[in-house]
Amino acid sequence: MAVDWVGFIYAALVSSGGIMGYVKAGSVTSLAAGLLFGLLAGIGAYLASRNPKNVWLSLGTAGTLAVVMGVRFLNSWKFMPAGLMALVSGLMLGKIITGMLKRPHES
Repeated sequence: MAVDWVGFIYAALVSSGGIMGYVKAGSVTSLAAGLLFGLLAGIGAYLASRNPKNVWLSLGTAGTLAVVMGVRFLNSWKFMPAGLMALVSGLMLGKIITGMLKRPHES
């Protein structure tokens, strides 16, 4: 059983981004969304650590954040925080999809 360290680091990054949004701008929405998506990413990393085929929660979380933050970046053209989160979420999405494609298929 391999621990999904990348997934746990991603979850911590998402959570800390929400906390920073609250600290810097007083945005309760950023805090709530960051903690919610960080929690979902953390649970997804835990589930993937227990069973490498159980990546659906991680896939949904990273995909949702990649799209939402990507749209926010395209609307504002500001790299921080939307561009950074879109980039990191896209990389996480690529990691998950690559892992899914590398696994052998069962008949």
